[in-house]
Amino acid sequence: MNASPDEVADARREAMRCAGAFRLPFGRELWRGAVGNWAGAGVGSSIDFQDHRPYLPGDDPRYIDWQAYARSDHYVMKLYREEVSPTVELVLDASVSMSATAAKRRRSLELFYFVVASATAAGAALRPWILTGDGAQRWDAVSLQPESLEKDASWLAHGADRVDTSLLRGVDFRPGSLRVLVSDCLFPGEPEPVVRALASSKGRGVVLAPSSTEESEPKWLGQLELEDCETGARRTEFIDDARLESYRASYLRHFQFWEASCRRRAVAFAQIPGELDLSDALRTHALSVSAVEPAA
Repeated sequence: MNASPDEVADARREAMRCAGAFRLPFGRELWRGAVGNWAGAGVGSSIDFQDHRPYLPGDDPRYIDWQAYARSDHYVMKLYREEVSPTVELVLDASVSMSATAAKRRRSLELFYFVVASATAAGAALRPWILTGDGAQRWDAVSLQPESLEKDASWLAHGADRVDTSLLRGVDFRPGSLRVLVSDCLFPGEPEPVVRALASSKGRGVVLAPSSTEESEPKWLGQLELEDCETGARRTEFIDDARLESYRASYLRHFQFWEASCRRRAVAFAQIPGELDLSDALRTHALSVSAVEPAA
């Protein structure tokens, strides 16, 4: 993305501010993971009562319901909801199109940092990935610390190659994790392979897609030299009203395919425009589709 250290620092501060008002949708699932503070898919020792069952040899006598024993003369165990720390798999699309405009580059950075801040505040285990033209690569979570990122923004300058939908197959998602893809979704190919991977193995998927009105509603007219931001290829085109309308219709249809595919697999999809304040953009575009929820 070729972001400067100042851009990285500013984006992180804005994301931290917004993480006080919104968080990833942790409250909508029963999670699997290490001991933590979120409702798990099993039983455990929290204060959240779940059910009763008969006593079995070897059960911890601390969880016998003595009032039930007094009524029935049978040992009955109290079951409580397990509390766990969910795993957040953060996947960042590092292709050049993510910084096609200044507003989009800033929004991409802010969304990345929002996910990091939200996962950290929730006590979640964070497993970050980066998608480049070479495939999916794991990051060392230690390198995500602010002091490392702000000294060297070269981690964002990977995007010389085009990313495509097949690359997510290289991400080793943990079963039952929360998978957050930060990508503009301008991949060649159908969205289904990506969406299927996000929803696999009982995971919950979220797509946060930075966008720009310069891409969705361009003002091109006349004889123009167009450049593919990812390949560098140039060509001269004459853009009239009909060509411009065709482009806008194709852009809209592309994201309708993404929305439909995500809906089929219960993956939350939200385009987050770069021209709005991050907090307003999350409230307007992400909250209503459960891509984020209000922070407690």
